[in-house]
Amino acid sequence: MCTVSFVKTGQKVIITSNRDEAVVRPSAIAPKNYVVNGKNIIFPKDPRAGGTWYAVDDKGTIVVLLNGANEKHIIGNSYRKSRGLIVLDVISADSPRDFWDELDLDNIEPFTLVLFQNEALYQLRWDGVQKETVSLSANEKHIWSSATLYSDIVRQEREGLFNRFLEGKEQVSELDMYQFHRYADQDNHESGLVINLNDVLKTLSITQAVAEQNKVVLKHYDLIANQEATTSFIIV
Repeated sequence: MCTVSFVKTGQKVIITSNRDEAVVRPSAIAPKNYVVNGKNIIFPKDPRAGGTWYAVDDKGTIVVLLNGANEKHIIGNSYRKSRGLIVLDVISADSPRDFWDELDLDNIEPFTLVLFQNEALYQLRWDGVQKETVSLSANEKHIWSSATLYSDIVRQEREGLFNRFLEGKEQVSELDMYQFHRYADQDNHESGLVINLNDVLKTLSITQAVAEQNKVVLKHYDLIANQEATTSFIIV
């Protein structure tokens, strides 16, 4: 839930996410189809809270979660609902973008959502007080890193890594983006793309959706169990 990239190459959209979490957290259930609020949603499931950080619906809408908003926040004693369940509330709405405007986030911990819907890209943020909605160009490349883990300086360094990796590439493949998320700055275990902080906090998995024409392929790489799962479906 801590590093997300968006790349559009030709007619193909590639959204890749690294999930950084405490190692004591149970491994996620590999992505499969669930019916949420009467809607088919594909997502890896957090077995503890029942939510997710990455979800795709049968229309090809994609929602990805990052912890935190613009800057690191003070964590409260308790919250009304987990952010992973908020992801499911958003993706299961008829129009996730419209639902965002109506969503009550009182007593929800700050977060950022990357939303790709109907060929449009949005950055949706909740800082604990107010929402922020930003429309982004889906024809440009973007990267986000969680403010809860990474300072402004580190986030800028990661953006530089991202831009240098893509520099000069006319076409970018899903394998390119997986390799970036898996191996970029790989000797830096504190702020590289795959982290290991004293075997307490690690990058647990990499999840990637590739949307092209009327098809979405969702891949999930469990870095702890060293397992890979792939799901594909036709956009209706």
